[in-house]
Amino acid sequence: MSGTWSQQMIHGKAADVFDPAGKPSFGLLHLHGVGLETLVGNEPYTRWLEEFQLACVCPHGQRSWWTDRICQEFDPDLSAERYLLDHVVPYFAERWGIQPPRIGLQGISMGGQGALRLAFKYPQLFPVVAAVSPAIEYHEWYGEGTPIDEMYPSKEHCRQDTAIMHIHPSQFPPHIFYCVDPDDWSWYRGADRLHEKLNALGIQHEVDLSTRAGGHSWDYFNAMAERVERFVYDALVAESRRLL
Repeated sequence: MSGTWSQQMIHGKAADVFDPAGKPSFGLLHLHGVGLETLVGNEPYTRWLEEFQLACVCPHGQRSWWTDRICQEFDPDLSAERYLLDHVVPYFAERWGIQPPRIGLQGISMGGQGALRLAFKYPQLFPVVAAVSPAIEYHEWYGEGTPIDEMYPSKEHCRQDTAIMHIHPSQFPPHIFYCVDPDDWSWYRGADRLHEKLNALGIQHEVDLSTRAGGHSWDYFNAMAERVERFVYDALVAESRRLL
């Protein structure tokens, strides 16, 4: 018997939800990229979600960049960040009886930077975070005719809201992993800058900036599936033991 994907409505918005075959001990909140593809039907990620018995929720966030800014494309009154905190996180408890800090946070591309930003802002809520090809320096897209232009009054306001600007030197997630293909020209430098910043602050983290598997593409995203989900699961187990 294997787990199943279904589409559910959470506070009036769609989300793809994975129920593993067995009773899950941990949950995983996955944030999608700007292409809006979630993990539903994705064989590599689904295989490891099932292997580690992770209950997974992939909310549909449109091109909100998972910020605490109003994105009309997502909702005229509710930011994507507040939606995640106020409605999606409680859904784990409602469906599986899972509450923070037993919920891992991860994302790909737009979702990868969103996961890192959210974990840096709320490390007690999300002690485990993983990001694949995180689009950290998304302020570089300001002025390109995307929803980012409506969300921020200037490129500098956008830069001030990037993940790296939300790092606290003494309060941070104890389990951080992210990776990016060296051929991912758009986002590699931002990931490298984050690595430098975390090292400068003495914040322990795991990073892969060397594996090549197709640049910023699903070939690379899928190639990293096992490493990402194994990191998330092992970190959730370690965190649960620490809290005993």
